[in-house]
Amino acid sequence: MTALSIPVHVPRGEFRDAMAHLPGAVNIVTTYGAAGQAGLTASAVCSVTDDPPTLLVCVNRSSSAAAAFLENPSVCVNTVGPRHQDLAILFGGKTPMEDRFASASWEKGASGAPVLLESVVSFDCRVAHRHVVGTHAVLFCEVLEVAIAKGEPASVYFARAFHAVSQ
Repeated sequence: MTALSIPVHVPRGEFRDAMAHLPGAVNIVTTYGAAGQAGLTASAVCSVTDDPPTLLVCVNRSSSAAAAFLENPSVCVNTVGPRHQDLAILFGGKTPMEDRFASASWEKGASGAPVLLESVVSFDCRVAHRHVVGTHAVLFCEVLEVAIAKGEPASVYFARAFHAVSQ
């Protein structure tokens, strides 16, 4: 029997270019707690299981919002559409946190995290587990409440651009 040869990782740039071709929903992810209120734009969000209802959220540990996400117990995943493109860009940049939140209407969810009014769907969660993988913190978030805006188009991020998706 011969030993299997395990390949070396693809180069970082090649991986990033390939990931640009994996469409992902555009989400404004928020948190609130002892570490303060923070938010960021992320496409690295996915369903894990429906028992208990759980989402996975990846947060770059070098982002200005990372410290809050690494400490606070609450997270809200707010999936957005074309009407919130400017807000998604704002939450994805270097804008101060207070200015990000001042640019939209929010309410507090059951977890305490900010829920974006008029988002396509919001998943208000408590953080059940955190794991660090390379440059990112991976949060496993148990869903406490959802709010769905039926008929609202969503945005996906594909090939480094926003694209509208509707029913």
